Amino acid sequence: MTPQPDRPDLFSYLDHRKWLSDWFDWKKACNPRFSHRMFARLAGQRSPSLLLLVCQGKRNLTAASMEGFIKATGLNDEEARFFRLLVELDGADATEDRNLVFERIAGTQRFQAARKLEGESFRYLSSWYLPAIRELATLNSFRADPDWIARTLHPPISRKDAQAALDTLFTLGLLVRRKDGAVHVAEVTIATPHEVAGLAAHNYHQGMIDRARASIGGSHPDQRHLGAVTVAVPSKDIAELKAEVASFLERFLDRCDRRIPDADQVFQLNVQLFPLSAVATQKETA
Repeated sequence: MTPQPDRPDLFSYLDHRKWLSDWFDWKKACNPRFSHRMFARLAGQRSPSLLLLVCQGKRNLTAASMEGFIKATGLNDEEARFFRLLVELDGADATEDRNLVFERIAGTQRFQAARKLEGESFRYLSSWYLPAIRELATLNSFRADPDWIARTLHPPISRKDAQAALDTLFTLGLLVRRKDGAVHVAEVTIATPHEVAGLAAHNYHQGMIDRARASIGGSHPDQRHLGAVTVAVPSKDIAELKAEVASFLERFLDRCDRRIPDADQVFQLNVQLFPLSAVATQKETA
């Protein structure tokens, strides 16, 4: 007898639609007679196509239909709570709301067991001071001490946040402690869950823009350079302009990387290119 496949582990997912799709495929593999119509009956739904439409992203779950899906898939209480969080994450519009939901998801023990590194990588990319601490670790004067880190960063952070940041950096392998106790920076790839990659990028850039805004009235004008230009360009040239910005950043990084042995401070360079108007048509400009 061919052994039945294991049911997809809900706690390894961040997309409830993908899990539902994989769950249905698993159910069909276990019972070829299982159908969308049978699922609808189990879920107390009239439409036999609702599951398919939800999996395809064409329909959203309501509070009532969500409970029906939980019943039909046979989720236990812990799984049901996690499933509701996934649905809430999918439906959250505001960035703050999505952050709060993801923190609740990443805080569950079963998720940490299944995707701990991805949860930690989200925190790394979502916080301005984690990349800053990683760069601090390249300095000869670096101390893997939360008190030292907390007061060295600008603006200072709490000792608690500094300790949590160190824990994340060591967990991700971005910082490694040698046998002699010295800490050095390791080059590893950061894998962010694609379901929240955009949210992590938003958090990172928002945090860095806030730091740039605060620097305008800072006490060290000789250590900052704020420049901006407002220009009119053909929309067909946008891709070329973006490539030019990317090329500049590559040259800037290459120059800084060659001077790491002499580095004694961490800086942030922000470059933004964004529209200040809609595309004007010939009719509108006539």
